[in-house]
Amino acid sequence: MPKGSPERTAARKEEIINACEKLYQTMSFKDITLKEIGNETSFSRPTIYNYYQTKEEIFLALFEREYVRWNEELQTILQDNRKLTKAELAEKLAASLANRQQLLKLLAMNNYDMEENSREELLTSFKVAYGESIKNVSSILTKFCPKKSDAEIQNIIYIFFPFMFGIYPYTAVTDKQKEAMTEANVDFVYQTVFEITNNCLLKLL
Repeated sequence: MPKGSPERTAARKEEIINACEKLYQTMSFKDITLKEIGNETSFSRPTIYNYYQTKEEIFLALFEREYVRWNEELQTILQDNRKLTKAELAEKLAASLANRQQLLKLLAMNNYDMEENSREELLTSFKVAYGESIKNVSSILTKFCPKKSDAEIQNIIYIFFPFMFGIYPYTAVTDKQKEAMTEANVDFVYQTVFEITNNCLLKLL
């Protein structure tokens, strides 16, 4: 780790993550390189290695930040509402994920390779943010669905979190994919992130 204030280190990490996020809006994971990321920062590419050793570590940091931001929304749901019907709860949780398109896109990636090519301390930091999301959703379910047992809440968690991995591919569909579906005579109803998540939650709750 380079010498410097914690503030400078945090600022540089944030700049690297922002550069990665910017590229990811128009490029695929496989096409993004450390060189490309370095070109988007105000410092040289070798400097990046002081903070991240692989592009997977940078993507993992972006992934972690997305979970942190979702956790903030989950905490708002938990703290700003005294009671919610099941329909209201499903709507609020679905809306929170509709706001996190980047999180859903990252979930649709090959997370195994991302985690495998990251140092343990960075993976642990990511898992903390991920674990907080599970805790927050569990707390929300416990508060607003008081009749559900711990086992029932755990079952919802173990269905809903794996379900999240498939939301992005089902909702972010290109014209090319739509055309292929039409030519293949697949009768498919396209839904938004909110619609598909809300429908799932209504059934689970």
